[in-house]
Amino acid sequence: MLRRLALVAAALLTASPALADPLPVVASFSILGDLVQQVGGADVSVVTLVGPGGDSHVYQPVPSDAQSIAKAKVVFINGLGFEGWMERLVQASGTKAQVITVSTAVKAARMEEDGKQITDPHAWQNIGNGRLYVQAIAEALIKEDAAHADGYRQRAAALDKELADLDVWVRAEIAKVPTDKRKIITTHDAFGYFGRAYGVSFLAPIGINTDAEPTPSGVAKLARQAKAEHIKALFIENLSDPRLIQTLAKEAGAEVGGELFSDSLSPADGPAASYQAMFRHNVPAMAAAMAKN
Repeated sequence: MLRRLALVAAALLTASPALADPLPVVASFSILGDLVQQVGGADVSVVTLVGPGGDSHVYQPVPSDAQSIAKAKVVFINGLGFEGWMERLVQASGTKAQVITVSTAVKAARMEEDGKQITDPHAWQNIGNGRLYVQAIAEALIKEDAAHADGYRQRAAALDKELADLDVWVRAEIAKVPTDKRKIITTHDAFGYFGRAYGVSFLAPIGINTDAEPTPSGVAKLARQAKAEHIKALFIENLSDPRLIQTLAKEAGAEVGGELFSDSLSPADGPAASYQAMFRHNVPAMAAAMAKN
């Protein structure tokens, strides 16, 4: 009997990594949370602070956010100034978790807002940068949870291949639009990395933050430019007030081409429920609208 009990105990100890609870991790916003979940699979339990449809620019943390961070083993953030509220929240939580900035390897771009040069945080809109995010996520999970390292590596490799193929597809879709027609107006400057990577010019009446207020003169100037350059591709972003772009479209004699997802995914039953689905939704809509320019 003692021998049997010893064998059972040994078996349980051997199997313990597989039977262990999923690794508790936190991601700051929905796009990052989706990538973490895809790499982590069933081996992680992901809490996303700013969920689908949420606006990270204006998010106000709640007490449960600090509690989630305190319990986490790894906390993933975008960085580049995107989550201005995150540093204070992490400090307040007292967490001992790894805090991983997934954009560390990204070549950050600069942009102008209110006459100042600032860092553009929307690096994920270039799929090449999304692949760097995946690499950073996998490395952090492997470091924290070596027992499941093979699974993290395999899922990260499969996701990297999928994103490489997606990048090729995006370039092919954009290439169907003549170069002189590749101009889009959106409600705020979230697509700078996309534009540089795929050869599209984006104009916006609002700067980098969705809570910024466009000036009447700025909107009027953009309307004149849209008329002069025959830009018909105007888009509402999923986090923005649609009235601004609707007014601009009316003044420019254009029409709204639909909704683009920039800083947040859609709910699970929407058209952009994953990082890959976001591009699959946005790119055909962009191409169709630009073709009318």
